[in-house]
Amino acid sequence: MYDITIIGGGIVGLATALRLKEQRPTLRLLLLEKEKSVAQHQTGHNSGVIHSGLYYKPGSLKATNCIRGYRMLLDFCDKEGIAYDLCGKIVVATRPEQVPILHGLHERGLQNGLTDNRRITFEEMREIEPHVQGLEGIWVPYTGIIDYKTVSEKYAKRIKELGGELRFGEKVINIKHTDGRSQISTEKGGEYKAKLVVNCAGLYSDTVAQLTQEESVKVRIIPFRGEYYKLKPEKEYLVKNLIYPVPDPNFPFLGVHFTRMIEGGVEAGPNAVLAFRREGYGKMNFNFKEFSDILAWPGFRKVAAKYWRTGLGEMYRSFSKAAFTKALQELIPEIQSADLEPGGAGVRAQACDYDGGLLDDFAILESTSAINVVNAPSPAATSSLSIGQTISERVLARL
Repeated sequence: MYDITIIGGGIVGLATALRLKEQRPTLRLLLLEKEKSVAQHQTGHNSGVIHSGLYYKPGSLKATNCIRGYRMLLDFCDKEGIAYDLCGKIVVATRPEQVPILHGLHERGLQNGLTDNRRITFEEMREIEPHVQGLEGIWVPYTGIIDYKTVSEKYAKRIKELGGELRFGEKVINIKHTDGRSQISTEKGGEYKAKLVVNCAGLYSDTVAQLTQEESVKVRIIPFRGEYYKLKPEKEYLVKNLIYPVPDPNFPFLGVHFTRMIEGGVEAGPNAVLAFRREGYGKMNFNFKEFSDILAWPGFRKVAAKYWRTGLGEMYRSFSKAAFTKALQELIPEIQSADLEPGGAGVRAQACDYDGGLLDDFAILESTSAINVVNAPSPAATSSLSIGQTISERVLARL
């Protein structure tokens, strides 16, 4: 019997476990992860950016947790000796219609407390990034780079030191709630009892949530694959740190951008294409049942009807290196197709509601037996300790 069982060994599940054990050391806590180690999916495939809180609606869970989590993350890294670099980034308007959106972003950043951000001219952008092209931009000195897999491994180490238990290779297949307790069954025959379940299952968070709910869960995870190229070493001089475009305000993705990595090298991307399975990191990865479930969700069909042109463009870029290069050339015209080599890919767990809304904010659903984190995309890694604090407060209030 455990007080708390957390499902999911990504950075949010680990941060939640860590905050709970720090605040209540006597808690009997178990974390179950279906893979052989931590951070194998969204956490281990992201671009390693420390986000500042620039993009998020003031007062939203994303804004409040990102801003609080940013400082908590840096404090943790300083204490644990984890390398990071607050190198800053520029957000660039390349077309006249993007300029008002850029100005709105700057105002939003100020509302979120990012008082050191500043609007910059083309000439000032060139001082920061000598090869960039655009009309004007925002300089965001708070942004940094890090390796979130390293962070996750440190979280796991601290959880164990505090007496928490982590079990790997334990895929949850059923949860029964009786007499105020949950019995959790795993694929390889494990049986665990808990007073409360915390679902941080990422790409499968809706599936796990359905196991804990007395009624139907009103969101589904739609997997979007983000594909990256890398700049060839001899072309890395074209990018000093991070260069972002102005995002489409109607679509919850930031657009292809350039990111210097903490371990060296420069990534270019990602795009955002529908994945044909939840862990579909390759273009041809396909799961009939999972893809059928996506198509069957009324919300997805509404999203497809609304954004089909955008979706086709992203898919075309996925298969056309020339089209991907053209998108990158909006920011750095010197980039050529020959300068790029294949990089990695990640899959974003994007929650979609019944009416076709792509949830922009973090979303946490509570039931009698569980607390379900059903939408925690970027900036969840930056925000992880703050999200963990938010969840832990809800957990402790119920024990």
